Order: sequence, then structure tokens, then C-alpha cells
Amino acid sequence: MDPLSEKTDEEVAVLVQSGDIESFGVLVERYEGKLMRYAGRFLFDNDDAKDMVQNAFIKAYVNIQGFDAARRFSPWIYRIAHNEFVNALKHNKGRETVSLFDFDVLFPHLAAKEDTEGEAKRRELKEILDRSLRKLHQKYREPLVLFYFDEMGYSEIADILQIPVSTVGVRIRRGKEALKKIVEPFK
Repeated sequence: MDPLSEKTDEEVAVLVQSGDIESFGVLVERYEGKLMRYAGRFLFDNDDAKDMVQNAFIKAYVNIQGFDAARRFSPWIYRIAHNEFVNALKHNKGRETVSLFDFDVLFPHLAAKEDTEGEAKRRELKEILDRSLRKLHQKYREPLVLFYFDEMGYSEIADILQIPVSTVGVRIRRGKEALKKIVEPFK
């Protein structure tokens, strides 16, 4: 059994800070899948997501000395990735985005029946929701993604987005309300 597998992210980061550069691979292994899922909800295609996640890891490695091991590693790496994704979005305005949400997560009351007609209605509602998400402001979309898909708590989201915890709750609530209003005319 690998002795690094029992260490916390913060302990591994301290090893990297002290010159054990190979330990950084453990952090990459632990976070690559998570950051790819996060990127996939913001970026345009899988290649963009891979590139931005790789850039995030490069920046994390270059700036690892600035990581405070008394704090949690997860929000720190997510914040770096978040900044990369936001910059990618700014540079790629006008390109088609991928679907961010499964509509069943936010609108369980819209879940279709199991019959064929119900499945057709479900696909139609999903397409409507996908189009509607493009209209949702990024400041509401980001906390929704982190909360519903990455299953982060309000304090982690606040650290990543660098906003107060109370603002996270407000943005999640307003984002859900805005999404429902956008989707409502299509019902």
C-alpha cells in the first residue's frame, strides 16, 4: 500500500512544498476526475476541459508554495480551476456550451413517466432546459453546479468563488428561481 494514499491532501501539499515534486502526482490523481467534471459543466468541449484542467494543475504546481497547509486544499485547487474556466469562457464567447444540468436534479416535478410518450416529453423538457441554461447568468450557474453536481457545501463554494457564505445561499436560491422562470413558458 502506498504510504501517500493515507495522507491528507494538505499533508501531500506540504511534501510538495518541501521539494518532493513527485508527490504532486497524488494530488493530480485525486482531483483530475473532479476537476474534469467541473470543467465539463462550464466549457465547450472535452478538449477545452482537458486543456483547462491541465492549465489549472500547472498553475497549482507553480504556486504550491503559496498554499497555506492550515487551510483545506480542495477549495484552493478548485479556485485555481475556476479562474481558468472563467478565463476560457471569456475568450470563447459565442461558442456553443454544453449542457450544465440534468433537469431532474433541479426540477424533479418535471420528471417524465416511464412510458414512451413520457420519455418523449422528458427529452423535450431536457432540450428546453439546456437552451434555457444559456440564459442563466454565470454568477448563478456556478454555485448551482458546485452545489448540485460537485456536492460541495456552502462554505467550500464561498471559498472557491470568493464570496460570503450567505451570498452562496442567495445565488443558489435565485439561480433556481431564475431557471424555473425561464423554463416555465415551455411547460
